[in-house]
Amino acid sequence: MTSSYLPSADADVLAQIPDCEQIDLLLPDMNGLLRGKRITRDALDKVYRDGVCLPMSLVATDITGNTVEETGLGYDIGDEDRICRPVPGSLRPIPWQHRPMAQLLLQMEDGRGGLFEANPREVLKRVVARFKERGLTPVVAVELEFYLLDAELTHDGRPQTSVNPATGERNRSTQVYYMQDLNDYQAFTDAVADACAAQGIPADTAVAEYAPGQFEINLKHRADAVAACDDALLLRRAIKATAEEQGMIASFMAKPFVDQAGSGTHIHVSVLDAAGNNLFACDPATPSATLRHAVAGLQKASRDCMLLFAPHANSYRRFVLNAFVPLNDAWGFNNRTVAMRVPHSDPANTRIEHRIAGADANPYLVTAAVLAGILQGLDDQGDPGAPVVGNAYEQTEHRELFWHDTIRDFQGSEFAARHFGESFRHIYGQQKLKELRSFCREVTTLEYDWYLRTV
Repeated sequence: MTSSYLPSADADVLAQIPDCEQIDLLLPDMNGLLRGKRITRDALDKVYRDGVCLPMSLVATDITGNTVEETGLGYDIGDEDRICRPVPGSLRPIPWQHRPMAQLLLQMEDGRGGLFEANPREVLKRVVARFKERGLTPVVAVELEFYLLDAELTHDGRPQTSVNPATGERNRSTQVYYMQDLNDYQAFTDAVADACAAQGIPADTAVAEYAPGQFEINLKHRADAVAACDDALLLRRAIKATAEEQGMIASFMAKPFVDQAGSGTHIHVSVLDAAGNNLFACDPATPSATLRHAVAGLQKASRDCMLLFAPHANSYRRFVLNAFVPLNDAWGFNNRTVAMRVPHSDPANTRIEHRIAGADANPYLVTAAVLAGILQGLDDQGDPGAPVVGNAYEQTEHRELFWHDTIRDFQGSEFAARHFGESFRHIYGQQKLKELRSFCREVTTLEYDWYLRTV
């Protein structure tokens, strides 16, 4: 079938999917969940020509999928539809489906001739645009940690670590960077690698992490921060689908087990000038002024942006001592106990690894917050203090984080309004406040254990 409305890159991809039957239209929401529609192949040309209608409220639905009326996107506007159009060049095959299928990212319009400014992808695009106005290019790479869990929960609904495919025994020990774990789960990592190759996702490294059944997959750096986050979101989909196909659950929950390591999203970023020079280039003995200013900006922005780094109730379980999770805004070279780590590299490849966010965070919003913090730092030219050498947990004061505090901080943040837009600050803050209130209304198992017979 000829498709006259498809951009050439998408038409080429479609031509390589013989007998493609269906296409998933994907609209990432504020929680990073992929919502949308599944259409037949013969409807695709119309989508490129006319777009597709989706409720505006979809972008800000809560984690349970319900409309958050407090955002103003539900009944207040009659739960209006908005036109959503394809992101050009985002058509990809879905290799894990048992019939020929493809997927396509969407972007939502605002009804006034532009794109909906509170859409997380648009929030990031606006921050990146401010770099371009200065002749600068942020280079970004995303690292994602996750657990492979047994598809069968315990009798009381709790997760279980997965059964090792090679030994037939449940994973109970921690062997960080253990090559045997990668060998034992090779069927999974190979399938993810094949899916990434088919979809053009530039994943290049897989490691066994700090807990039984925990893994990390790294993406190559890109000089297009938005594309880097597209990669991260689509990689998560590929990982979860591959795990399900192999009888497991892949979870990006920040802290699924109280006595095991949490999972994070680490953002690596450097900044190039118009000539392609890395503004952070330096060695640890003589940190560049630009690097120091950028770190100071990230420190200053961390309180305002913590809700973007830790968006859910469970996110705050991850911030515990001696778990390679930052408990303050310290920075340092080649040091995993700090929040802003400058990894070991040659001077030309100097970069900041931002380690605060959980794996449950939205990559677009985490990256937007990191880049906005760097921009603020370049403007303010602040001092981040001395880099920490050695154990930052022993040398710095730990902060305690609570969900209700970070919601309040975000809702009142001038930094968030300036860098992300007042509309986004309102909608995201109301979404999280609604989730907090819903969460606090539930009576938990722990409350029965503690109180039912004792008070």
